[in-house]
Amino acid sequence: MINRELIRIKIVQLTYAYYQNGSKNLTKAENELIYSLSMAYSLYNYMLMLIVAISREMGHRVEVATTRAEREGTKLPNTKFVDNKFARQLEENLMLLDFADEQKLSWADDIEFVRKLCSIIEQSQIYQDYMADEDDSYEADREVWRKLYKAIIQDNPDLDALLEEKSLYWNDDKEVVDTFVLKTIKRFEMVNGKKQELLPEYDDEEDKAFACKLFRATILNCNQYQRYMSDASRNWDFSRLAYMDVVIMQIAIAEMMTFPNIPISVTINEYVDLAKLYSTSKSGGYINGMLDTIARFLIDCGELHKAIDPPKPRKF
Repeated sequence: MINRELIRIKIVQLTYAYYQNGSKNLTKAENELIYSLSMAYSLYNYMLMLIVAISREMGHRVEVATTRAEREGTKLPNTKFVDNKFARQLEENLMLLDFADEQKLSWADDIEFVRKLCSIIEQSQIYQDYMADEDDSYEADREVWRKLYKAIIQDNPDLDALLEEKSLYWNDDKEVVDTFVLKTIKRFEMVNGKKQELLPEYDDEEDKAFACKLFRATILNCNQYQRYMSDASRNWDFSRLAYMDVVIMQIAIAEMMTFPNIPISVTINEYVDLAKLYSTSKSGGYINGMLDTIARFLIDCGELHKAIDPPKPRKF
């Protein structure tokens, strides 16, 4: 699940925080990086557990409604949603159960929030259409949860606030983690039963080493990389650059210099996108030009042994 896109985001955040922290303890900061990545994986599991928590609460509502209907002799409630085959499979998933037990994760303390989500779901057109549809296939059961997650859970300010109270990391991670949860829902197959594999913590075992190596290179070679920036910005007052721009370019140069197998164009594009997310409106275009200039200079002077791709038109 933790891929290089997420790693780059974390390193931008942690590098910025490192320079704001007076102690500047590299080992401590590196441990913080690994911990923050592990918290993203915890959030991924926690959001899958939210689906289970909602399903269980809906089941409790149906039980209460069934008891009332039997007592009053009225029509029994529709059990289609609580019998949802995807949600049942997720509830029994061995990887999710093991992770929840190991990390002591639970939605029990936030049952009122879960109940609120249940009420929102019941009032949604997605839910009403699903309950009225005679299609009882596994695919339909899985698809309704994909739709509900996108419509009600993915962009939910109340949920964001709740997660931020639980962990300072989780609010920043939520947007990326949502994409992984939706990917997981789509990947589920009924034939796999409770042994359906969730996404692993790291997409590639080398990615954890990538994270540490990139972060260390960024910090340990900061003076050298900032000299490259200063030389490339002769028509600019380097001291007046947005501080986040400096951080982002420093990490990008570290990646270009440290990882020979990553094309220069890939590195530049990744950090231009991060500049749009974390810095000023003009930062993307400026950083694109700066990094291209620095890369060409480093190649010309023999410091960087990579080919540079022809520039592709980009909108800034």
